[in-house]
Amino acid sequence: MTAPGENLRINPDRLWDSIMDMAKIGPGIAGGNNRQTLTDADAEGRNLFKSWCEAAGLSLGVDKMGTMFATRPGEDPDALPVYVGSHLDTQPTGGKYDGVLGVLGALEAVRTMNDLGIKTKHPIVVTNWTNEEGARFAPAMLASGVFAGVHTLDYAYDRVDLEGLRFGDELKRIGWVGDEDVGARKMHAYFELHIEQGPILEAEGKDIGVVTHCQGLWWLEFTLTGKEAHTGSTPMEMRVNGGLAMARIFEMVQEVAMAAQPNAVGGVGQVTFSPNSRNVLPGKVVFTVDIRTVDQAKLDRMRDEIEDRAARICAALGVGCAVERVGHFDPVTFTPELVANVRNAAEKLGYSHMNLVSGAGHDACWAAKVAPTTMIMCPCVGGLSHNEAEDISKEWAAAGADVLCHAVLETAEIVA
Repeated sequence: MTAPGENLRINPDRLWDSIMDMAKIGPGIAGGNNRQTLTDADAEGRNLFKSWCEAAGLSLGVDKMGTMFATRPGEDPDALPVYVGSHLDTQPTGGKYDGVLGVLGALEAVRTMNDLGIKTKHPIVVTNWTNEEGARFAPAMLASGVFAGVHTLDYAYDRVDLEGLRFGDELKRIGWVGDEDVGARKMHAYFELHIEQGPILEAEGKDIGVVTHCQGLWWLEFTLTGKEAHTGSTPMEMRVNGGLAMARIFEMVQEVAMAAQPNAVGGVGQVTFSPNSRNVLPGKVVFTVDIRTVDQAKLDRMRDEIEDRAARICAALGVGCAVERVGHFDPVTFTPELVANVRNAAEKLGYSHMNLVSGAGHDACWAAKVAPTTMIMCPCVGGLSHNEAEDISKEWAAAGADVLCHAVLETAEIVA
Protein backbone atom coordinates (compact mmCIF):
# COMPACT_ATOMS: atom_id res chain seq x y z
CA MET A 1 0.00 0.00 0.00
CA THR A 2 1.25 3.49 -0.74
CA ALA A 3 1.81 6.14 1.89
CA PRO A 4 -1.18 8.22 3.04
CA GLY A 5 -2.20 11.48 1.42
CA GLU A 6 -0.98 14.98 1.96
CA ASN A 7 -3.23 15.43 4.99
CA LEU A 8 -0.76 13.42 7.12
CA ARG A 9 1.69 15.77 8.84
CA ILE A 10 3.93 15.47 11.85
CA ASN A 11 3.39 17.70 14.90
CA PRO A 12 5.81 20.61 14.27
CA ASP A 13 5.51 22.05 17.78
CA ARG A 14 6.27 18.73 19.43
CA LEU A 15 9.30 18.18 17.18
CA TRP A 16 10.63 21.68 17.84
CA ASP A 17 10.09 21.39 21.59
CA SER A 18 12.02 18.11 21.62
CA ILE A 19 14.92 19.69 19.74
CA MET A 20 15.00 22.61 22.17
CA ASP A 21 14.83 20.29 25.19
CA MET A 22 17.77 18.26 23.89
CA ALA A 23 19.68 21.51 23.30
CA LYS A 24 19.53 22.24 27.05
CA ILE A 25 21.92 19.32 27.58
CA GLY A 26 25.58 20.15 26.97
CA PRO A 27 25.06 23.84 26.24
CA GLY A 28 27.79 25.70 24.43
CA ILE A 29 28.99 29.18 25.21
CA ALA A 30 27.33 30.98 22.29
CA GLY A 31 23.90 29.44 21.92
CA GLY A 32 24.88 26.05 20.53
CA ASN A 33 25.99 22.78 22.06
CA ASN A 34 29.08 20.95 23.29
CA ARG A 35 27.80 17.41 23.70
CA GLN A 36 30.79 15.47 22.49
CA THR A 37 30.60 11.72 22.31
CA LEU A 38 31.00 9.65 25.49
CA THR A 39 31.00 12.70 27.77
CA ASP A 40 28.67 13.11 30.72
CA ALA A 41 26.54 15.40 28.54
CA ASP A 42 26.28 12.66 25.91
CA ALA A 43 25.10 10.25 28.60
CA GLU A 44 22.48 12.75 29.77
CA GLY A 45 21.24 13.27 26.22
CA ARG A 46 21.01 9.52 25.70
CA ASN A 47 18.95 9.13 28.86
CA LEU A 48 16.51 11.81 27.75
CA PHE A 49 16.17 10.19 24.33
CA LYS A 50 15.63 6.80 25.99
CA SER A 51 12.80 8.20 28.12
CA TRP A 52 11.10 9.66 25.04
CA CYS A 53 11.40 6.34 23.19
CA GLU A 54 9.92 4.43 26.10
CA ALA A 55 7.04 6.92 26.32
CA ALA A 56 6.37 6.27 22.62
CA GLY A 57 6.14 2.54 23.28
CA LEU A 58 9.42 1.65 21.64
CA SER A 59 11.71 -1.14 22.84
CA LEU A 60 15.35 -0.16 23.18
CA GLY A 61 18.37 -2.21 22.15
CA VAL A 62 21.99 -1.09 22.46
CA ASP A 63 25.01 -2.61 20.73
CA LYS A 64 28.59 -2.89 21.94
CA MET A 65 29.43 0.48 20.33
CA GLY A 66 26.68 2.15 22.36
CA THR A 67 24.43 2.77 19.35
CA MET A 68 20.78 3.00 20.39
CA PHE A 69 18.03 1.20 18.44
CA ALA A 70 14.42 1.99 19.45
CA THR A 71 11.97 -0.35 17.72
CA ARG A 72 8.32 0.14 16.77
CA PRO A 73 6.98 -3.35 15.95
CA GLY A 74 5.68 -4.25 12.52
CA GLU A 75 2.77 -6.49 11.67
CA ASP A 76 4.91 -9.06 9.84
CA PRO A 77 7.28 -10.81 12.27
CA ASP A 78 9.50 -11.90 9.39
CA ALA A 79 9.84 -8.47 7.75
CA LEU A 80 13.18 -6.69 8.13
CA PRO A 81 13.01 -3.29 9.86
CA VAL A 82 13.25 0.13 8.25
CA TYR A 83 15.92 2.07 10.17
CA VAL A 84 15.66 5.85 10.55
CA GLY A 85 18.04 8.10 12.45
CA SER A 86 21.27 10.04 12.79
CA HIS A 87 23.31 11.12 15.85
CA LEU A 88 23.03 13.14 19.07
CA ASP A 89 26.73 13.89 19.61
CA THR A 90 28.03 17.33 18.60
CA GLN A 91 31.19 19.20 17.76
CA PRO A 92 32.92 21.09 20.62
CA THR A 93 31.28 24.26 19.27
CA GLY A 94 28.35 22.60 17.55
CA GLY A 95 24.83 23.63 16.72
CA LYS A 96 21.49 22.40 18.00
CA TYR A 97 20.39 20.67 14.81
CA ASP A 98 23.27 18.77 13.18
CA GLY A 99 22.36 15.10 13.71
CA VAL A 100 19.73 15.91 16.32
CA LEU A 101 17.11 16.75 13.69
CA GLY A 102 17.56 13.31 12.14
CA VAL A 103 17.14 11.42 15.42
CA LEU A 104 14.26 13.47 16.77
CA GLY A 105 12.63 13.82 13.34
CA ALA A 106 12.57 10.01 13.19
CA LEU A 107 11.10 9.86 16.70
CA GLU A 108 8.48 12.45 15.73
CA ALA A 109 7.51 10.39 12.67
CA VAL A 110 6.90 7.40 14.96
CA ARG A 111 4.97 9.54 17.43
CA THR A 112 2.76 10.71 14.56
CA MET A 113 2.17 7.12 13.45
CA ASN A 114 1.14 6.31 17.02
CA ASP A 115 -1.21 9.30 17.16
CA LEU A 116 -2.97 8.18 13.97
CA GLY A 117 -2.96 4.46 14.74
CA ILE A 118 -0.94 3.66 11.62
CA LYS A 119 0.42 0.12 11.41
CA THR A 120 3.21 -1.01 9.11
CA LYS A 121 4.31 -4.34 7.73
CA HIS A 122 7.96 -3.66 8.55
CA PRO A 123 9.16 -2.63 12.01
CA ILE A 124 10.60 0.88 12.22
CA VAL A 125 13.77 1.47 14.24
CA VAL A 126 14.77 4.96 15.44
CA THR A 127 18.56 5.04 15.64
CA ASN A 128 21.15 7.14 17.49
CA TRP A 129 24.61 6.24 16.17
CA THR A 130 27.59 6.70 18.51
CA ASN A 131 30.41 9.09 17.58
CA GLU A 132 29.27 10.33 14.20
CA GLU A 133 31.18 13.58 14.56
CA GLY A 134 34.63 12.17 15.21
CA ALA A 135 35.49 15.39 17.05
CA ARG A 136 36.73 13.63 20.18
CA PHE A 137 37.59 10.21 18.75
CA ALA A 138 38.68 9.99 15.10
CA PRO A 139 37.51 8.80 12.67
CA ALA A 140 34.02 10.17 12.19
CA MET A 141 31.05 7.82 11.77
CA LEU A 142 32.87 5.34 13.96
CA ALA A 143 29.96 3.21 15.23
CA SER A 144 28.24 2.97 11.85
CA GLY A 145 31.64 2.08 10.39
CA VAL A 146 31.96 -0.85 12.78
CA PHE A 147 28.34 -1.80 12.00
CA ALA A 148 29.16 -1.90 8.28
CA GLY A 149 32.34 -3.92 8.81
CA VAL A 150 34.67 -1.07 7.82
CA HIS A 151 36.31 -1.01 11.27
CA THR A 152 36.73 -3.71 13.89
CA LEU A 153 35.37 -3.33 17.40
CA ASP A 154 38.90 -3.51 18.82
CA TYR A 155 40.03 -0.71 16.51
CA ALA A 156 37.15 1.47 17.70
CA TYR A 157 37.70 0.72 21.38
CA ASP A 158 41.39 1.64 21.05
CA ARG A 159 40.75 5.14 19.62
CA VAL A 160 42.07 7.82 21.98
CA ASP A 161 41.15 11.48 22.43
CA LEU A 162 43.60 14.35 22.83
CA GLU A 163 43.93 13.53 26.54
CA GLY A 164 44.80 9.90 25.84
CA LEU A 165 41.47 8.49 27.03
CA ARG A 166 40.32 5.33 25.22
CA PHE A 167 36.97 5.11 23.47
CA GLY A 168 36.20 1.72 25.03
CA ASP A 169 36.97 2.96 28.53
CA GLU A 170 34.86 6.09 28.14
CA LEU A 171 31.91 4.14 26.69
CA LYS A 172 32.02 1.90 29.75
CA ARG A 173 32.42 4.87 32.09
CA ILE A 174 29.20 6.53 30.92
CA GLY A 175 27.32 3.23 31.14
CA TRP A 176 26.35 2.72 27.52
CA VAL A 177 28.11 -0.50 26.50
CA GLY A 178 25.31 -2.62 25.07
CA ASP A 179 25.17 -6.38 24.71
CA GLU A 180 24.31 -6.65 21.01
CA ASP A 181 27.01 -7.65 18.56
CA VAL A 182 27.68 -4.70 16.25
CA GLY A 183 26.30 -5.26 12.77
CA ALA A 184 24.17 -8.27 13.71
CA ARG A 185 20.99 -6.36 12.85
CA LYS A 186 19.73 -6.59 9.27
CA MET A 187 18.06 -3.64 7.58
CA HIS A 188 15.31 -3.47 4.98
CA ALA A 189 16.28 0.16 4.37
CA TYR A 190 17.89 3.15 6.08
CA PHE A 191 16.74 6.79 5.98
CA GLU A 192 18.55 9.81 7.42
CA LEU A 193 17.17 13.35 7.73
CA HIS A 194 19.81 16.05 8.13
CA ILE A 195 20.34 19.77 7.81
CA GLU A 196 22.14 20.58 4.58
CA GLN A 197 25.26 22.06 6.18
CA GLY A 198 25.61 24.08 3.00
CA PRO A 199 23.97 27.14 1.43
CA ILE A 200 22.35 25.70 -1.69
CA LEU A 201 18.79 24.97 -0.55
CA GLU A 202 18.38 28.34 1.11
CA ALA A 203 19.87 30.17 -1.86
CA GLU A 204 17.59 28.31 -4.28
CA GLY A 205 14.51 28.76 -2.08
CA LYS A 206 13.86 25.01 -1.83
CA ASP A 207 12.26 23.23 1.13
CA ILE A 208 13.75 19.78 0.60
CA GLY A 209 17.03 18.38 -0.65
CA VAL A 210 16.63 14.98 -2.31
CA VAL A 211 20.08 13.54 -1.70
CA THR A 212 21.31 11.40 -4.57
CA HIS A 213 25.01 11.03 -3.68
CA CYS A 214 27.49 11.70 -0.90
CA GLN A 215 31.03 12.92 -1.47
CA GLY A 216 33.92 10.64 -0.73
CA LEU A 217 36.48 11.75 1.86
CA TRP A 218 40.07 11.35 2.97
CA TRP A 219 41.37 12.61 6.32
CA LEU A 220 45.18 12.73 6.25
CA GLU A 221 46.89 13.33 9.59
CA PHE A 222 50.36 14.81 9.13
CA THR A 223 53.02 14.71 11.84
CA LEU A 224 55.91 17.07 11.07
CA THR A 225 59.08 16.83 13.12
CA GLY A 226 61.22 19.95 13.35
CA LYS A 227 63.70 21.10 15.96
CA GLU A 228 62.70 23.13 18.98
CA ALA A 229 64.83 26.30 19.08
CA HIS A 230 64.68 29.87 20.32
CA THR A 231 62.82 32.07 17.83
CA GLY A 232 65.01 35.05 18.61
CA SER A 233 68.50 33.59 18.63
CA THR A 234 68.36 30.85 15.98
CA PRO A 235 69.56 32.10 12.56
CA MET A 236 66.99 31.73 9.80
CA GLU A 237 69.22 29.52 7.67
CA MET A 238 69.86 27.13 10.62
CA ARG A 239 66.24 26.46 11.52
CA VAL A 240 64.38 23.15 11.09
CA ASN A 241 61.01 24.81 11.10
CA GLY A 242 58.01 22.49 11.23
CA GLY A 243 55.71 25.48 11.39
CA LEU A 244 57.00 26.82 8.08
CA ALA A 245 56.55 23.41 6.47
CA MET A 246 53.01 23.31 7.78
CA ALA A 247 52.23 26.74 6.31
CA ARG A 248 53.51 25.71 2.90
CA ILE A 249 51.47 22.50 3.02
CA PHE A 250 48.34 24.51 3.90
CA GLU A 251 48.86 26.65 0.80
CA MET A 252 49.54 23.57 -1.29
CA VAL A 253 46.28 21.90 -0.17
CA GLN A 254 44.40 25.00 -1.31
CA GLU A 255 46.15 24.83 -4.70
CA VAL A 256 45.35 21.13 -5.15
CA ALA A 257 41.66 21.63 -4.28
CA MET A 258 41.31 24.62 -6.61
CA ALA A 259 42.97 22.72 -9.45
CA ALA A 260 40.48 19.87 -8.94
CA GLN A 261 37.40 22.02 -9.53
CA PRO A 262 34.52 21.64 -9.98
CA ASN A 263 33.00 19.77 -7.04
CA ALA A 264 36.11 19.25 -4.93
CA VAL A 265 37.14 20.75 -1.58
CA GLY A 266 40.19 20.63 0.65
CA GLY A 267 41.27 22.28 3.88
CA VAL A 268 42.70 21.92 7.38
CA GLY A 269 40.56 22.01 10.50
CA GLN A 270 42.74 20.80 13.38
CA VAL A 271 46.30 21.77 14.30
CA THR A 272 48.43 21.09 17.38
CA PHE A 273 51.84 22.73 17.97
CA SER A 274 54.40 21.50 20.44
CA PRO A 275 55.56 23.07 22.66
CA ASN A 276 53.22 25.86 21.50
CA SER A 277 55.27 28.60 23.13
CA ARG A 278 55.60 32.17 21.83
CA ASN A 279 59.37 32.10 21.54
CA VAL A 280 60.07 28.48 20.62
CA LEU A 281 60.03 27.05 17.12
CA PRO A 282 57.86 23.94 17.15
CA GLY A 283 59.50 20.58 17.47
CA LYS A 284 56.33 18.80 16.43
CA VAL A 285 53.28 19.87 14.42
CA VAL A 286 50.24 17.64 13.90
CA PHE A 287 47.36 18.60 11.62
CA THR A 288 44.61 16.94 9.60
CA VAL A 289 43.93 17.61 5.93
CA ASP A 290 40.31 17.02 4.83
CA ILE A 291 39.65 16.47 1.11
CA ARG A 292 36.32 15.56 -0.51
CA THR A 293 34.72 15.04 -3.91
CA VAL A 294 32.02 12.85 -5.42
CA ASP A 295 34.48 11.60 -8.09
CA GLN A 296 36.45 8.56 -6.87
CA ALA A 297 39.37 8.96 -9.28
CA LYS A 298 39.68 12.66 -8.53
CA LEU A 299 39.59 12.00 -4.79
CA ASP A 300 42.45 9.55 -4.96
CA ARG A 301 44.49 11.81 -7.27
CA MET A 302 44.12 14.67 -4.77
CA ARG A 303 45.29 12.42 -1.93
CA ASP A 304 48.31 11.19 -3.84
CA GLU A 305 49.35 14.69 -4.92
CA ILE A 306 49.00 16.14 -1.42
CA GLU A 307 51.04 13.35 0.16
CA ASP A 308 53.75 13.59 -2.51
CA ARG A 309 54.06 17.37 -2.46
CA ALA A 310 54.00 17.49 1.36
CA ALA A 311 56.93 15.06 1.51
CA ARG A 312 58.91 17.21 -0.92
CA ILE A 313 58.10 20.44 0.98
CA CYS A 314 59.35 18.90 4.22
CA ALA A 315 62.45 17.37 2.66
CA ALA A 316 63.49 20.77 1.30
CA LEU A 317 63.34 22.20 4.85
CA GLY A 318 64.92 19.22 6.62
CA VAL A 319 61.65 18.54 8.43
CA GLY A 320 60.46 15.00 9.13
CA CYS A 321 57.10 14.11 7.59
CA ALA A 322 54.80 11.20 8.45
CA VAL A 323 51.22 10.81 7.27
CA GLU A 324 48.46 8.55 8.56
CA ARG A 325 45.19 8.07 6.68
CA VAL A 326 42.88 8.39 9.68
CA GLY A 327 39.53 8.62 7.90
CA HIS A 328 38.10 7.56 4.57
CA PHE A 329 34.98 6.61 2.70
CA ASP A 330 34.34 6.27 -1.00
CA PRO A 331 31.74 8.39 -2.79
CA VAL A 332 28.25 6.97 -2.27
CA THR A 333 25.35 6.64 -4.70
CA PHE A 334 22.11 6.33 -2.75
CA THR A 335 19.44 3.76 -3.66
CA PRO A 336 17.36 5.09 -6.60
CA GLU A 337 14.10 3.54 -5.35
CA LEU A 338 14.41 5.22 -1.95
CA VAL A 339 15.51 8.49 -3.57
CA ALA A 340 12.32 8.31 -5.65
CA ASN A 341 10.26 7.72 -2.49
CA VAL A 342 11.69 10.91 -1.01
CA ARG A 343 11.06 12.91 -4.18
CA ASN A 344 7.49 11.57 -4.46
CA ALA A 345 6.77 12.43 -0.84
CA ALA A 346 7.97 16.01 -1.32
CA GLU A 347 5.82 16.42 -4.42
CA LYS A 348 2.74 14.91 -2.78
CA LEU A 349 3.15 17.24 0.20
CA GLY A 350 3.64 20.30 -2.01
CA TYR A 351 7.19 21.03 -0.85
CA SER A 352 9.66 22.51 -3.32
CA HIS A 353 12.68 20.28 -3.79
CA MET A 354 15.88 19.70 -5.72
CA ASN A 355 18.53 17.02 -6.04
CA LEU A 356 21.60 17.44 -3.84
CA VAL A 357 25.01 15.87 -3.36
CA SER A 358 25.94 15.84 0.32
CA GLY A 359 29.22 17.58 1.00
CA ALA A 360 29.56 16.11 4.48
CA GLY A 361 30.00 12.57 5.74
CA HIS A 362 27.06 10.86 7.44
CA ASP A 363 26.26 7.51 9.01
CA ALA A 364 24.19 6.91 5.87
CA CYS A 365 27.49 6.58 3.98
CA TRP A 366 28.36 3.43 5.92
CA ALA A 367 24.76 2.18 6.13
CA ALA A 368 24.72 2.22 2.33
CA LYS A 369 27.29 -0.60 2.37
CA VAL A 370 24.84 -2.98 4.07
CA ALA A 371 21.33 -1.81 3.09
CA PRO A 372 19.35 0.33 0.63
CA THR A 373 19.89 3.87 1.90
CA THR A 374 19.05 7.49 1.22
CA MET A 375 19.01 10.93 2.85
CA ILE A 376 16.71 13.94 3.08
CA MET A 377 17.97 17.46 3.74
CA CYS A 378 16.40 20.69 4.89
CA PRO A 379 17.98 24.15 4.54
CA CYS A 380 20.12 25.81 7.19
CA VAL A 381 20.69 29.54 7.49
CA GLY A 382 23.67 30.67 5.46
CA GLY A 383 24.80 27.08 5.10
CA LEU A 384 26.51 27.43 8.49
CA SER A 385 27.15 24.26 10.48
CA HIS A 386 29.69 22.92 13.00
CA ASN A 387 29.21 26.34 14.58
CA GLU A 388 27.14 27.44 17.55
CA ALA A 389 25.36 29.93 15.28
CA GLU A 390 23.93 27.05 13.20
CA ASP A 391 20.23 27.78 12.63
CA ILE A 392 17.13 26.40 10.95
CA SER A 393 13.46 27.33 11.12
CA LYS A 394 10.63 25.31 12.66
CA GLU A 395 9.02 25.22 9.22
CA TRP A 396 12.14 23.73 7.60
CA ALA A 397 12.38 21.09 10.33
CA ALA A 398 8.71 20.20 9.94
CA ALA A 399 8.94 19.91 6.17
CA GLY A 400 11.90 17.57 6.42
CA ALA A 401 10.18 15.41 9.03
CA ASP A 402 6.96 15.34 6.97
CA VAL A 403 8.84 14.05 3.94
CA LEU A 404 10.76 11.59 6.11
CA CYS A 405 7.53 10.25 7.61
CA HIS A 406 5.89 9.72 4.22
CA ALA A 407 8.96 8.16 2.61
CA VAL A 408 9.44 5.79 5.54
CA LEU A 409 5.78 4.75 5.45
CA GLU A 410 6.04 4.13 1.71
CA THR A 411 8.97 1.80 2.38
CA ALA A 412 7.65 0.18 5.58
CA GLU A 413 4.28 -0.51 3.87
CA ILE A 414 1.11 0.57 5.68
CA VAL A 415 -1.16 -2.24 6.77
CA ALA A 416 -4.87 -1.42 6.42
